[in-house]
Amino acid sequence: MNRTRNSSGLASAWMAGLLSGLGICALVLAGTFAFHSSALADNAKPQAGPPPAETGGPGGGQRGRGRPQAPPKPFPLTLTLTDGTTASYRVREQLAGISFPSDAVGQSTAVTGTVIFNKDGSIDSNQSKLTFDLRTLKSDQSMRDGFIQRRTLETDQYPNAEFVPKSITGMPNPLDGQIGFQLTGDMTVHGKTAPITWQGIATVDNNTGIVAGRANTDFKFETFGLQPPQIARVMSVNDNINLEVEFRFKTN
Repeated sequence: MNRTRNSSGLASAWMAGLLSGLGICALVLAGTFAFHSSALADNAKPQAGPPPAETGGPGGGQRGRGRPQAPPKPFPLTLTLTDGTTASYRVREQLAGISFPSDAVGQSTAVTGTVIFNKDGSIDSNQSKLTFDLRTLKSDQSMRDGFIQRRTLETDQYPNAEFVPKSITGMPNPLDGQIGFQLTGDMTVHGKTAPITWQGIATVDNNTGIVAGRANTDFKFETFGLQPPQIARVMSVNDNINLEVEFRFKTN
């Protein structure tokens, strides 16, 4: 009888211990689940990121969108060509064996110079000049480049072309915004000087002080006493030469 009671008591104690252990495990699991749920909820909250970066226009020469501009600079003003300026020529030619014409294009980045504006917005032509190193002109044909260097431009004797600006229209004072302009001056090529006019567009970024854009002009070979290229496979060359300058000026 006592053995039966002892067995029953042991069984009851064992059962109570088991239930107690299960209860502790349940509390531990519940706490662990609650901790992970809280961590996941915190991670799901949107995180603060850095403010959006300001962006400028293509080439760094155009005004940045949504960016407040510094006050424009009034004249007098000096514009100096910087890196990123490219000069190129374009001439229509007819190649042998091809039924349609194509353009011969050569370019150079060796362009330097300064344009100085007086207080009234006029150009100080005595101190303004742009210089093009013709020896650095390169196209996709070395034979064409050689003929142009030796025979057309004679760069051993006349290594540079120079443009002296005289007058400009369309330039606001102070210099600001997007501009369409006409620039007239004297161009010297191959030892001969003649007046030419450039048609151009530009954009002013007052924050960086950069004036960037492009300008075009054209003239005939005979304007500067030049001999049209005569090389193998070229049947004919158009008498019109187009010049283009993609420019970047720094204001100061």
